[in-house]
Amino acid sequence: MSTQSALLKVMSDAARKAARGLNRDFGELAELQVAKKAPADFVSAADLKAEQVLFEALTKARPGYGFWGEERGLVEGTDKSHRWIVDPLDGTTNFLHAIPHFAINIALERDGAGIVAAVTYNPITHEMFWAEKGKGCFVNEHRLRVAARRNLDEAVFATGIPFLGHGQHAKFLKELHQISQRVAGVRRFGSAALDLAWVAAGRFDGYWERDLNAWDLAAGTLLVTEAGGKVTDAEGGDEVLTSGSIVAGNLELHPQLLGRLTAAK
Repeated sequence: MSTQSALLKVMSDAARKAARGLNRDFGELAELQVAKKAPADFVSAADLKAEQVLFEALTKARPGYGFWGEERGLVEGTDKSHRWIVDPLDGTTNFLHAIPHFAINIALERDGAGIVAAVTYNPITHEMFWAEKGKGCFVNEHRLRVAARRNLDEAVFATGIPFLGHGQHAKFLKELHQISQRVAGVRRFGSAALDLAWVAAGRFDGYWERDLNAWDLAAGTLLVTEAGGKVTDAEGGDEVLTSGSIVAGNLELHPQLLGRLTAAK
């Protein structure tokens, strides 16, 4: 059991506030799907509304902090040492198809210290994954640790699959070939935020993906490391937020997963 700091409470409260609108819109979207209407504009509006709620709540609580959101881009703050990195709806395609697997991502970046606080909230399951640098990772009140499996043949990994007009399809197929024949399973659920939260929770043993944005990954990198795991970019370096590639897992499986990706080159 653990009690959130004032900072984490600000972030969690903002996520829950934005989630109320998303849950409402998600219910309406399900009706739109049944009616066979095109809901893409509806989802864009839901995205924008959620980000506006997050922007207002976070700015009110911490005036002056910068804000980098998927929808509005970068908003410079008077406090140049702190910046929120926010994805109001990670898993938009799931949301668009009325699939109940998506999340709100909030991370706080501090100059010179990287990501120092993170929240990933699943509005459907009400699971709040949260971490503060040096203080561990939690889901709701329960502490999390990455899975303890050591062998590839026991491991289940998560990934993302390139889609129309996005990503490196041939490279992904080579990587999948190198990994899938050696592991217990590969899953693709459609939310990078929740993939990383589930690595932190020990549900997935590892995760890799390319062509992502900083707001997809910022919160999850801290969740995994605070749960005892390791996170790098696909080259084994520290440029996750700028490279858009990520490899995450426990200390035993991370180098093995990275090795299979290297073999796919």
